[in-house]
Amino acid sequence: MLGRFVVRRSRWIVAVGAALLVLAAVIGAGTLNVLSLNRFEAPGSESMRVREVLAQDFGTGSPNVALLVTARQGTVDSPEAADAGKRLTAELAAYPGVGDAWSYWTRGTPETLRSSDARQAVVLAWLPGDADHVRREILPELAPRFERTQAAVTVEVGGADEVFRQVMEQARQDFLRAELVILPLVLLLLWLVYRRFSAALVTLGVGLFAVLGSLALLRGVVAFTEISTFASNLSLVMGIGLGVDYGLLVIFRFREELRRGLDVPVAVRRTVRGAGRTVLFSGITVAAALSVLLVFPFPFLSSFAYAGVAVVIAAVVGATVLLPAALMLLGHRVQRHAEPRDGLWYGLANQVMRRPLLLGGAALGIVLVLGAPFLGIRFGLSDDRVLPNSAPARQMYDQIRAGFPVEEADALQVVAPGTDRRTVAPYAARLSQIDGVVRVDTINPAKGAANSAARGTALSVVVSSERREADTSGLVREVRGVPAPFEVLVGGSPAELTDYRDRVTARLPLVAGLIILVTFVVLFLMTGSVVAPLKAALLNMLSLSVMFGALVFVFQEGHLSGLLGFTPTGSIEPSVPILMFCIAYGLSMDYEVFLLSRIKEEYDRTGDALRSIPIGIARSAPLVTAAALILAVSFATYASGRVVLLQQLGIGMALTVLVDATLIRGVLLPAFMRLAGPVNWWAPRPLRRLHNLARSGYASPMNDHEDLGHEPDETHDKEFAPVNRGADARGRQKDPGPRDVSGTGVPGVDTPHPDTLPPTEEGVQEAERHDDSR
Repeated sequence: MLGRFVVRRSRWIVAVGAALLVLAAVIGAGTLNVLSLNRFEAPGSESMRVREVLAQDFGTGSPNVALLVTARQGTVDSPEAADAGKRLTAELAAYPGVGDAWSYWTRGTPETLRSSDARQAVVLAWLPGDADHVRREILPELAPRFERTQAAVTVEVGGADEVFRQVMEQARQDFLRAELVILPLVLLLLWLVYRRFSAALVTLGVGLFAVLGSLALLRGVVAFTEISTFASNLSLVMGIGLGVDYGLLVIFRFREELRRGLDVPVAVRRTVRGAGRTVLFSGITVAAALSVLLVFPFPFLSSFAYAGVAVVIAAVVGATVLLPAALMLLGHRVQRHAEPRDGLWYGLANQVMRRPLLLGGAALGIVLVLGAPFLGIRFGLSDDRVLPNSAPARQMYDQIRAGFPVEEADALQVVAPGTDRRTVAPYAARLSQIDGVVRVDTINPAKGAANSAARGTALSVVVSSERREADTSGLVREVRGVPAPFEVLVGGSPAELTDYRDRVTARLPLVAGLIILVTFVVLFLMTGSVVAPLKAALLNMLSLSVMFGALVFVFQEGHLSGLLGFTPTGSIEPSVPILMFCIAYGLSMDYEVFLLSRIKEEYDRTGDALRSIPIGIARSAPLVTAAALILAVSFATYASGRVVLLQQLGIGMALTVLVDATLIRGVLLPAFMRLAGPVNWWAPRPLRRLHNLARSGYASPMNDHEDLGHEPDETHDKEFAPVNRGADARGRQKDPGPRDVSGTGVPGVDTPHPDTLPPTEEGVQEAERHDDSR
């Protein structure tokens, strides 16, 4: 029905699609300005309660802005430098938006706020408000104002929020630079695949429609909930990826139908029903899997769910409605003069099926080796080292790491409500005995803080950088485990990271289970099998393990750091693996559905569980290979970025796409299916009946024969009428096919590919009637 509508209204659809693209661009541009910046926070956690108590009762909090003051002559204890430092602290404290400020000169000159050579000291400040308020409204004016050179001192500006403000700005520039390269590069690579500029242009158009359409959809979602700026990155990368995947699938299928001698309108309708159905199932699977991220109670992670679903909706509409309408207008102009043969993948599938244990085991071993480093992954907050060496904040913190044994901005904060200093003193003494603790200070209320008799006591637990970097979570647990005769709450940036990571980790089994469940349900509806969905989930997990293994090996452990020009920190920021999971899962599921749908189609046509595997792979693997190569080259472009987060995205995704399309889909998939044989399509009888019932609801046949002048064959009305797999749809006995002449035990595997024979008119009509019966 959709195919008939597309054929009859193709010009109208293309015109409306162009108008929607322009409208989406206008709306999407406004979306970027309303997306939120996020910190790693776990709402309702102990660390967040500490933040709230400190803000409400003490008028202070964890410092998020820092000034590095360097004496131009002598030390920071000289009268000139000390006077300049005090005045600088007072000026910063009085700046609009600053809640509290303190420094080496106002806290009794503690050594933890002074460098080892006494030439530098630190001013710290707390700016209340969310990340949007601090990074977008306060810091753009505060940073240039306080970065200065005076007679006695020089001042550099940093702090956690200033670092990430610079990271976002640099990442935005890198993304823009990469996209200026990627879009024309993708267009060129598509032309090399199609050898038709029109086909390349409409495929890229689907990707742009997915990107802009998803941003426009997110504009509506923002009105109801908070969406992270990372959602725009997901829309951009995943939109181009799905657009290329779906566009290649649809155009490859359209060309195949034209090669069979069909007229353009019939070819478009059959493409919509064949490839369109595959796109729909792929989209539903990806969207359903990504929507599982909504179980995380963090706006940052739920943003990926909203963005992922929006991208899928836009990509599916573009590939199943707009692209077929464009193909209806382009017609034979999208064909190549000489279509390439797919014998390579047919032969490779044969080789794998002859030796499934040997070749499949070798491929599995390679994948497991590539993914093994993932077992040692350590999550941690990104710091200034994600920036290039030339960034001002990076240069400031390089000096702090070299000259300061302690970073007081990363101190733990302990709140004891309803207590006084005398009561807390023994507890503070026990905290100071923890290995790595340098000093325990009392936190004084800031000027202007509301007086409260029930305020209680707050402590700052300053820890050495060595202990904090070695085991942040262990340190937090040890501090929280110190016994106290009163209620205590432990917070600060190390505790916030620990609470966030623990919340995420606790829900990972639930998320993984739900993703496998929704993948199983959707792929079961597509195939009628309970084995194929489980195999798809397993292969996808193997693909993702390669990506995470690359992240750990290259970026956490620092291999190739010299070549890529980054500084390893020994940990991975949680946002990057989650973003990459969303993109990689979507693309790997595309490849699985593309291959599985053609194998199942051939199995339904012939009933041959083994011969359908190489034929189905041969018909879909060329487009999977083309899509993987295009996207791998595109992702690799991100590796040229100056922000480590972008390099991680580029290297990890490029490797994952290549491994997924070759070792996993090209070797492991046929090896598994060869070993499983007919079991690939098995389901218990109750589930089989459920599948038949469900499929009868969404499989509405299209009578293309009415346009060809053929009468439909009513004996094909029932989907599973031919109970005997050895009989065709009319009940006639099928040709048993060629014998196993190779001695491999795989009947028919070495037979010529059916596409090497020209179709007869009778064959085309028979195929039309068989497809309409389904």
